[in-house]
Amino acid sequence: MQGKIIFYEDKNFQGRSYETSQDCPELTSHLSRCNSCRVESGCFMAYDRNNYMGNQYFMRRGEYPDYQRMMGFDDCIKSCRNIPMHRGNYKMRIYERENFGGQMHELSDDCESMTDRFRMNDMQSCNVMDGHWLMYEQPHFRGRQMYMRPGEYRNMKELSMQMGSNTVRFNSMRRILDSCY
Repeated sequence: MQGKIIFYEDKNFQGRSYETSQDCPELTSHLSRCNSCRVESGCFMAYDRNNYMGNQYFMRRGEYPDYQRMMGFDDCIKSCRNIPMHRGNYKMRIYERENFGGQMHELSDDCESMTDRFRMNDMQSCNVMDGHWLMYEQPHFRGRQMYMRPGEYRNMKELSMQMGSNTVRFNSMRRILDSCY
């Protein structure tokens, strides 16, 4: 199932619009700015910089009439990524150190607090083996978000620098489930 999102130049779904079901690394080639959007189906990650960089915000089916108020971005949405629906198992390994070093823990469900559950204060690398996940800066799924799709992430510090900060640490993780669609 492909998702569908419609971006609008102005708040409250006004002005020119652009509709897509695909990843879009640069919305400015379609609209001069993006200040509201409507997710018709599926799930998307919105980014406040081109090429899937900067602050990220998870969007599920619904209306977002004023992105600044809803997402807290300083600028408008500049790129978006379609999150494919995943059916099956979820599996991720988190590591205390870069390059999969140090203490390792395996997850197959949501984790509200990495500190409480694993007595681990920081995660420097991870391997997402199955499913799509959202990482959160703070416990209980709060703070900055980062979308993690299957793959090896050898250096979380580099990823957080893409968000515009070299101090972001992740402390909770949530699976992106079918119920999001």
